[in-house]
Amino acid sequence: MTTISLPDRQAEHKRRLEHPLKLRVENLIQEDLLSTLFQPIVQLDCGLIYGHEALVRGPAGSSLEYPDALFAAGRREGLTVELEVRCARQALKDWSRLKLPGKLLINMSATALASAVAQDSEGRGGLFVGEDYGVEPGALIIELTEHERVTDIDSLRRAITSLRRQGVGIALDDFGDGRSSLRLWSEMQPDLVKIDKYFTQNLPAHAEKLQTFRALLQLAETFGAQLVAEGIESAEEMRVLRDLGVAFGQGWLIGRPSAEGAHEALVAAREVLASSDIAVLPELRRASSNGVTAERLMVEAVTVREDTTHEQLFRLFNQHEHLHAIAVLNGQQEPVALVDRSQFINRWAKPFFNDLYGRHACTLFANPTPLIVDADTGIEALTTVLTSADQRYLREGFIITREGRYLGLGTGEQLVRSVTEARIEAARHANPLTFLPGNIPISQHIGRLLASGREFVAAYADLNHFKPFNDEYGYWRGDEMIRLVARVASSHCDSQRDFLGHVGGDDFVMLFQSDDWERRCEQIIERFNSLARNLFDAAALEAGGIMAEDRHGDLRFHPCTTLSIGAVRVAPGSLHRAEDVATAAATAKRHAKHEQLSVYVMAA
Repeated sequence: MTTISLPDRQAEHKRRLEHPLKLRVENLIQEDLLSTLFQPIVQLDCGLIYGHEALVRGPAGSSLEYPDALFAAGRREGLTVELEVRCARQALKDWSRLKLPGKLLINMSATALASAVAQDSEGRGGLFVGEDYGVEPGALIIELTEHERVTDIDSLRRAITSLRRQGVGIALDDFGDGRSSLRLWSEMQPDLVKIDKYFTQNLPAHAEKLQTFRALLQLAETFGAQLVAEGIESAEEMRVLRDLGVAFGQGWLIGRPSAEGAHEALVAAREVLASSDIAVLPELRRASSNGVTAERLMVEAVTVREDTTHEQLFRLFNQHEHLHAIAVLNGQQEPVALVDRSQFINRWAKPFFNDLYGRHACTLFANPTPLIVDADTGIEALTTVLTSADQRYLREGFIITREGRYLGLGTGEQLVRSVTEARIEAARHANPLTFLPGNIPISQHIGRLLASGREFVAAYADLNHFKPFNDEYGYWRGDEMIRLVARVASSHCDSQRDFLGHVGGDDFVMLFQSDDWERRCEQIIERFNSLARNLFDAAALEAGGIMAEDRHGDLRFHPCTTLSIGAVRVAPGSLHRAEDVATAAATAKRHAKHEQLSVYVMAA
């Protein structure tokens, strides 16, 4: 037997890299030229390493170094499954050498996973037998990729059942990337669901993404899973995710992929997780979309008659690959059944099904009691579907009718999206003039601050001599004065640490975590008092104010409108309820106005 020395192997490797057209996946597998990088995943509640995701790499500097090119080449060579299994084995081998903390997460498609587990059960060394890697099954999690391509759900279910018996965990990868399967989440009951990085990126600036995470957290609780937020790149993103209650995080802020992995998160991530600062959650600021009905969820889809055969139905599903189901109608165009695509394809794939049932009517195995909703049904009335004990409706969707006649189909995923949007609108609670958070969000944020156990400052801002101004110049200019307060206060608050809310009228609340809160208050007052003069006419400015009736109906002189702020320092444990904080801040504000002070500060 000829032994190739390491220098000779490296030389051969280099020669191949110099001729990339000759580089083939088959060679990479046979010559053991694949390697693994590990990216850490951290627990957002404590900062400890939960585990690492294994990321395959081809030869450095080659055309097949990165996964997209590598797996595309594997598909061209017909080696997709072999490549995935080889990558998994390499990850296990590298992991056992490094002795890293926590779990090992390995990406595999449903096809490759089912094939590997089947080989294991037959003793042919698919993945988990044949070599002793020294990795306990309980430390392993398989990330299921390519959700949209799962056609043989029975094989996948058997593979997952077999792995779970050994103690191996299951995760869904990149959920929310546009190809995700809510049905698969419901059926597979994964331990982890990794949320696509789109929802993490710039999260603090997008209320819609925040509400999506909240909806996914509710689904995770329903299905008994935990979420992993992918793509965390900023401290603000991590702080919001931590405060929302997302269990795990992954991204460059935590640690980049490396051959050595990590025993702790990067310093920037550790600082965020160790800080008692809480995130200022973005509030939705768009117009209400009340009145959304089931018709808005509808997708047009082909239908079949009751006498349509299974053979004809199979051809239809092949022609319309996007369809999750097909409705069966009677002669009056009324729905009588629903055929779920995945269940039908699974039956069709079984031996002798076509011979036995191919020419039978499709109603033989169709669901004769599908969920049927009228087109005018409101979204809120459909929310019960999400928590229904019968999860078929999330998987196969529902039929939409008008006056009993078929209109189209709705899907569980569409319903989740629409319910999320409806809940966003219901939870908005924003002041309609300034679009700043109103009383409920203010109280919620105070509650979060109190629960955090950190010191903060609650400031109450109010206009002096505003009623005479509003009476003199009218509501339009009065509204402009209120919007001016909002703009000035917003520009001097730290959007990531300080919360600004609009109680109503000319009353505003600021909840400061910034250490320089007092200087910020002084800057707000100075800037507002200067700009507010522009809303008075020349005669009032020359006189220093206006003659107008006071609250008792007596005509008297009122100086130009200014701003006062009362602030209360809330020490940990000094106050326990949001209403107590609001009362203390209002008391400080009254002192500021009564004593004609710009800023009045008191302790709780």
